[in-house]
Amino acid sequence: MAPPPLLLLRLLLVAAAASSRMATIRCHGYQYNASQGPLVTAVIAFGDSIVDPGNNNDLHTQIKANHPPYGKDFFNHEATGRYSNGLIPTDLIAQGLGVKQLLPGYLGVDLSPEDLLTGVSFASGATGFDPLTPVVVSVISLEQQLAYFDEYRAKLVAIAGEEETDKIIRGALFVVCAGTDDVANTYFTTPFRRVVYDIPSYVELLVSGAEAFLRNVSARGATRIGFVGMPPVGCVPSQRTLGGGLRRECEPRRNEAAQLYNARIQGMIAGLNAEQGFGTLVVYLDIYRILDELMERGDRYGFTETTKGCCGTGTIEVTGLCDSRFVSVCDDVSQHVFFDSYHPTERAYRIIVDDIFDNYIQVLV
Repeated sequence: MAPPPLLLLRLLLVAAAASSRMATIRCHGYQYNASQGPLVTAVIAFGDSIVDPGNNNDLHTQIKANHPPYGKDFFNHEATGRYSNGLIPTDLIAQGLGVKQLLPGYLGVDLSPEDLLTGVSFASGATGFDPLTPVVVSVISLEQQLAYFDEYRAKLVAIAGEEETDKIIRGALFVVCAGTDDVANTYFTTPFRRVVYDIPSYVELLVSGAEAFLRNVSARGATRIGFVGMPPVGCVPSQRTLGGGLRRECEPRRNEAAQLYNARIQGMIAGLNAEQGFGTLVVYLDIYRILDELMERGDRYGFTETTKGCCGTGTIEVTGLCDSRFVSVCDDVSQHVFFDSYHPTERAYRIIVDDIFDNYIQVLV
């Protein structure tokens, strides 16, 4: 079924706006011809707080960032629910691919047809591949995120028709970012999993969950997925505080878990890509190396504080504890790798996304 005339006009206007940009743009070290339009049809994200632009805002959970000082450097200083002082990685990825300036959340905002046609994020802060992880903190599971995607796809069909929807999905870049909350929160902070699993067996639980999720995304028509690996969890400010002793050193067991997870995930992804009949390219996106570099040699990038966040003491404040009504923020956010005790600043995110574009984007587009 062809899209209605008014919808067709909207689609043409979106395409015209994209193609009217400057002819050649060098973004994140990757050069492309913007006059040819966006490099992908849409950006669609699943996962946790790193790629959540505000889907938790209306949930009955403490895991929210829709209050100051979050968003202090965002447009109009608005706390949208993004877990940073400004933009988050999926915004920067959407910009870098020439799709749009911001990747909106699926929930709690009025989405225009143009918003839907070019992609959304279904991510929910503090979720994970362990099915227990979202239950502990009352956030959206990855299974529910897939259900929201099915709902979203039906909206695309209503807007543009089945054929155009298939083209959008096939031409989209899917981003999956989860796992860190499983290790940092569910395994090391609560007692529920440690009594049953050692670190290797818990990693296997996560890898199994990740594989099932990737298969489900592939079955829904995705042709390319960027899968974000785990960072050095033990060096995140809150994890230094909780497990690093009086000197707040990097906690080695958390980092060992992250390294084991990353190795096993890469093996699993290689297996999927080699599997006959699996029609999706999955690309592992390593962020461990660049974040480790920022935390160990931050001065090379102009950072003066790499072990504490900008919010409050910088050692433990995150989500509800990072609230301008109760705590202050640092004078110069740009000097900090982390904004709160868990999430990087926009400037750090830009360096991380630069690294992704430099090393992986040519494979994904």
